[in-house]
Amino acid sequence: MRTVGIRTDLLARIELGGRAAYPEEACGFLIGSASEPNPGSRDILAVERAENRFEGERRRRYAIRPEELRELERRLERTGREVVGFYHSHPGYPPEPSEFDREHAWPWYSYLVSSITADGVGPTEAFELAPDRSKFERVKLEVRIPGADGRGGQTLSARRSP
Repeated sequence: MRTVGIRTDLLARIELGGRAAYPEEACGFLIGSASEPNPGSRDILAVERAENRFEGERRRRYAIRPEELRELERRLERTGREVVGFYHSHPGYPPEPSEFDREHAWPWYSYLVSSITADGVGPTEAFELAPDRSKFERVKLEVRIPGADGRGGQTLSARRSP
């Protein structure tokens, strides 16, 4: 399993979006390089919020319309970047993917889940779906202070390892 690296400013955007959507789930896209030089590591270079279009209880579910994903993929063409994963929040619950999350996830992509409470932001964890789609596997999340070039610089913290 790979390590997922994210800059502090991008993680803050995800978590602030979760706070803004509370008590509903927030969701969005993780954008990375179209060619990952190290298959054991994936750097998140940008995030983009999506609209939660789940038709039902949005406090426990999220859905991103396929058209929104296709539009972002079109915008990313010829930029050297692509959608490499998705993020969402769990209002009032731990940052663990649910069975619903597993049923609607795809292998290869990275998934970040943030715990959001009425009092603030809890931890964010990283996952990937097993190739046989049977379960999520936790992957290492490295939170990095941006370097002078705007990319991930010094590692601030490495959250749980698998």
